[in-house]
Amino acid sequence: MCMKSARLLLCRQQCFILAIALLFSALGVQSAALAQAAAPPPLAPAPNGQIPVPVFLYPQGAPGALGKGEADKPRLYPFLPIKRSSRAAVLILPGGGYVNIALGHEGFQYAEWLNAQGVAAFVLDYRVAPYKYPTEIQDGVQAMRMIRAHASDYNIDPDRIGVWGSSAGGHLAAVLATECKLSDAPNSGLSGLDCQPNFAILAYPVISMELPLAHSGSRTSLLGAAPDPAMEHQLSPQYAVSTGTPPTFIFATTGDPVVPVGNSVAMYGALQAKQVPVEMHLFDFSNHGCGLCGDIPELAGWPMLLRTWMVHHNLLPPNAPPPPPPSANMPDWPSGLDGPGHTS
Repeated sequence: MCMKSARLLLCRQQCFILAIALLFSALGVQSAALAQAAAPPPLAPAPNGQIPVPVFLYPQGAPGALGKGEADKPRLYPFLPIKRSSRAAVLILPGGGYVNIALGHEGFQYAEWLNAQGVAAFVLDYRVAPYKYPTEIQDGVQAMRMIRAHASDYNIDPDRIGVWGSSAGGHLAAVLATECKLSDAPNSGLSGLDCQPNFAILAYPVISMELPLAHSGSRTSLLGAAPDPAMEHQLSPQYAVSTGTPPTFIFATTGDPVVPVGNSVAMYGALQAKQVPVEMHLFDFSNHGCGLCGDIPELAGWPMLLRTWMVHHNLLPPNAPPPPPPSANMPDWPSGLDGPGHTS
């Protein structure tokens, strides 16, 4: 009898210890997830002319990281205006064919253009080749959710956060606008937050991953040399447009020598078919990658068309401060910085 009681007591003790261990394990997982979301954001504008301190998307280490260097640490640069005219905000996704990132003229320069008009901007330096899908999309999803998680900290409206992507960054922006839940980073700590932007701006975007329309360099960098046709189709966002896709602005040139203008036209047609508010401006010119195009007289007016569109959609007030005058492009990569998109 005593032997049975002793065995029963031992069993209960073991079960109790196991339960405590499971509880602490669960708390550990939850704490790690919360730590990923807990990156404290800079809350004040950077001094005039200075680059903001970046916020790392995954403070405890990026999922799927190939190493521990700067190239493996995606980050956001929060550009906060000195004086606000709007509580809207924009996540900026520079291009670079998914092999590098034009952080300067398609990132920081866009942010300064928005800041001058009183709008907050967040420039993403996301991981690129040798990383492949889904890493790039996951970084975009995480960035959108991180901005929403800290909306009150940044004094922005979580329901007026848009995305502005150029070239391959336009593809990433279009994927976020149409099917962002396709690629969720494991243990991101933010998976409960909405990842879809409330509006989209696409500048000379890559859209299709299917040949012959696809930009072959972006397609290979994202999906590899011989991608699965089903994956090519799935990651061609013109097929994922729905009535829930946000209002979109598209700018491109008809003679684009790098990314066929058919990409923009396909996206426009898909948005029109679903009756999504969309405005597209095609310029009879041959250029790719000019950003705000301030030193190209034939294209330098397109940012003002964007401003008018933003006013029309109540993202900017009509009396917002004017944007900076057209100017030459910043370098593709700002001097003195390192990060995932930097290739020497």
